[in-house]
Amino acid sequence: MITERLGGLAFGGDYNPEQWDEQVWKEDDELMRQAGVNLATVGVFSWALLEPEEGRYDFAWLDAHLDRLHANGVHVDLATPTASPPPWFTLAHPDAMPVTPDGTRLVHGSRDTYCISAPAYRAAARRIAAALAERYGDHPALALWHVHNEYVTLCWCDHTAAAFRVWLRAKYGSLDALNDSWGTAFWSQRYGSWEQILPPRATQWHRNPGLTVDFSRFFSDEVIAAYAEQRDAIRAHSDRPVTTNMMLPGYQNIDLWALGREVDLVAIDFYPSAPGLDAAAEAAFTADRARSFAGGRPWLLMEQGTSTVYDRGRTLAKEPGEIMRHSLGHIARGSEGALFFQWRQSKAGAEQWHSAMVPHAGPDSRVFAEVTATGEAVSRLAELAGSTVTAHVAVLHDSDAWWALNSDGLPSSDLDYHAALRDAHRALWDAGVVADFAHPETELSRYRFVVAPALYLLSDAGAENLRRYVADGGTLLVQHFSGVVDERLHARLGGYPAAPLREALGIRVTEYRPLRHDERITLSDGSHGTVWSEILQTRGAETVVAYTHGSLAGSAALTRYGYGRGEGWYLSTRFDDADYAALIARLLDSAGVGPVLPGLPPGVEAVAREGSDGRRWHVVLNHRPESVSLPETAHDLITGGPVGELPPGGCAVLRGGTP
Repeated sequence: MITERLGGLAFGGDYNPEQWDEQVWKEDDELMRQAGVNLATVGVFSWALLEPEEGRYDFAWLDAHLDRLHANGVHVDLATPTASPPPWFTLAHPDAMPVTPDGTRLVHGSRDTYCISAPAYRAAARRIAAALAERYGDHPALALWHVHNEYVTLCWCDHTAAAFRVWLRAKYGSLDALNDSWGTAFWSQRYGSWEQILPPRATQWHRNPGLTVDFSRFFSDEVIAAYAEQRDAIRAHSDRPVTTNMMLPGYQNIDLWALGREVDLVAIDFYPSAPGLDAAAEAAFTADRARSFAGGRPWLLMEQGTSTVYDRGRTLAKEPGEIMRHSLGHIARGSEGALFFQWRQSKAGAEQWHSAMVPHAGPDSRVFAEVTATGEAVSRLAELAGSTVTAHVAVLHDSDAWWALNSDGLPSSDLDYHAALRDAHRALWDAGVVADFAHPETELSRYRFVVAPALYLLSDAGAENLRRYVADGGTLLVQHFSGVVDERLHARLGGYPAAPLREALGIRVTEYRPLRHDERITLSDGSHGTVWSEILQTRGAETVVAYTHGSLAGSAALTRYGYGRGEGWYLSTRFDDADYAALIARLLDSAGVGPVLPGLPPGVEAVAREGSDGRRWHVVLNHRPESVSLPETAHDLITGGPVGELPPGGCAVLRGGTP
């Protein structure tokens, strides 16, 4: 584990000394000691300096900085710089620049300007990864390898088209199989040769959904293959763990389950999209997903901003105390530390206004004071290293379902995949319950309650797995427009959802009735639905809540069915937030799942980490503006003494406590 080399949890961030001079480097050494930095990510955007012209490397400047960091007790997460090819690469290989769906070829001038399928780009990326690993593979400062940065740039060029066809040949074997899968009998789209197949570029109207989803699957595989090439080039010269940073939730067109299996350590970046309590809930959402993609193993928060909250075109500042709470919120849910982008705020360049650990104002600032306090707190949590988090609830997540729900021609444009996942997770978070994310085909028996918020696409294997989960005693909530197409995006015939799932739910959906824009309907129990409604037949299921409007009046909106030893619930509309939270609370109670620390008021977050030796810790974060009493007094690792109350915005990491 990386924590063994660091001697505790990781704390630090991206360090770009090439932007500064020797006087600043000396100050950095002192300030890093003051802040408790023990890990610096170096070289992420340094390709132009490391390889000033094709095939000629200059490592002298990097030698000096790695030696300097090592001398000051700072370990290094060394990056391959392949997210930003230098200008000479553009001139030498113009065909390796990305092409947009409408055919526009982009030019150098920003980061991430490359086609990942271009042979010249892939070769250059492998070469520089190998050169770095050969030189620094056993450097005493080196703790971790960081391949690329925030994959991926999508491309629709001819290189991509050629690679896509190779992928399709391997998947389908014949054009007949492909044509059958994509339903090309419709709209005269039948392909007579592989060369006729193009990526889903800009076209007249709706694109073929089979084509678009297969392109997303292909591109995910292409990215993972590109990562693996660099990883393997590094492993030939170094035994340090290798990773890349995932952006969450929907920034990357990657199957993050698959990528999680390829990295030695799952690493994520976190930049909230709303302020305040919503940001705290989003931190929990990203952390729980990261832990899940890691298979429950420890993972790492690779990037966050000290004062970066994106909100509809504006970058908001974090409020006092949020640097600490967001950092500990990730550590609570399994991260082996907290890193930032970046160490020192850039004085020039495209991200000069991106926040940093040392802001433009310098160390005499609120931000640096909070960074230092957070570093001190993290340094006291070494005993948490390697401990894990156990969840009794899961939210189902499948990249295929996400990509399918992005298809053209669906009955409503308001079916947002990641919003549905966020809503489910938020209701669980508000209830004080820690949740995993799980693939619908994985073993689910360890979970007492499973939520399926947006499984538009559901494979036959997934449908059977969910049926078996309920039969064996699980509580399952399936939400509207789920299980209606198979893995080929073929509609399920005979009613929805897939037959095994209909069996476990005791219902059959016969018709979808999307609601009008901004329509809000009242249901029989006084709850409210929006966006969607359905006509369904109950086949053994109990009608818990009924529709009261129009032609659906009296028909079921929410059903419950006892199946085998478990319960299958189906919600055929989208509840308002308060009504949805009440439903989730009801099902948690039915499944026997309660908060980690009972008795805490809303806005107080508590998560348990457990060691292999039976030790247990509770991380408690008070997001409220007033003090909160804890259920019992316990030893706090942060203060080093007993604590029975948290001040407004306060944090504690309690050793032992209520099991």
